[in-house]
Amino acid sequence: MNVIYALWLRQMKRFGRSRARIISTLGQPVLYLLALGFGFGPIYQRAGQGNYIQFLAPGIIGMTILAASMLSGVELIWDRQFGFFKEMLVAPVPRITIMIGRTLGGASVAILQGLLVTVISLLAGFRNANPKGWLFALVFMALMALTFTAFGTAAASLISDFQAFQLVGNFVIMPMFFLSGALFPLKDAPRVLQILARLDPVSYGVDGLRAALNGGGSHFGVAVDLGVLCVIAAGLLALGAFLFSKIQI
Repeated sequence: MNVIYALWLRQMKRFGRSRARIISTLGQPVLYLLALGFGFGPIYQRAGQGNYIQFLAPGIIGMTILAASMLSGVELIWDRQFGFFKEMLVAPVPRITIMIGRTLGGASVAILQGLLVTVISLLAGFRNANPKGWLFALVFMALMALTFTAFGTAAASLISDFQAFQLVGNFVIMPMFFLSGALFPLKDAPRVLQILARLDPVSYGVDGLRAALNGGGSHFGVAVDLGVLCVIAAGLLALGAFLFSKIQI
């Protein structure tokens, strides 16, 4: 437990010291929130769909958590390149303990960034229609953060080059975000997009966040959202732990 806490604390301190990382990670979500929220808001409202900021904000929060979680994989590559990872592996601790500590730290950082975007969304005009839904929203944030931090760890266990990881990250993050229904209602989408959204784990996180924060029904059903995210999180944690255990010093 001491090792897990130490690794978690290291991730949190690294995040706190890196102002440039905070600004760069939040820049794109804020741009999407303001440019799309206010740019397409009047069109969305004239179409009879209501306030677009209310619809968009949960999707942007989900995007922030997705990007921040994947970024934890870059830190693993960084530690492998500059020697800290070797020091961890030669310590008399099981590798699974190291992986859990890093994953919890990366997920905590992703949740913090999601909360920061939530505050920005409130300043931009988003209003939580269901005050009791904050707890459920945190549950979905935590599940998304664990899922994609584990995915980032699994990918970084296979890739040791920064540029290659960034290419893979962009290849994964952007399609998953755009196909998740974060920017448009899935119920009115073409059949092909609905099928792709069902295959996209981000869809269930965004759908759950939207149901929790907007107080309305979800597209897939809250129970389905929770169930799918739990299964995918467990699978990716197992995969990440397996690949992490195979890393050569």
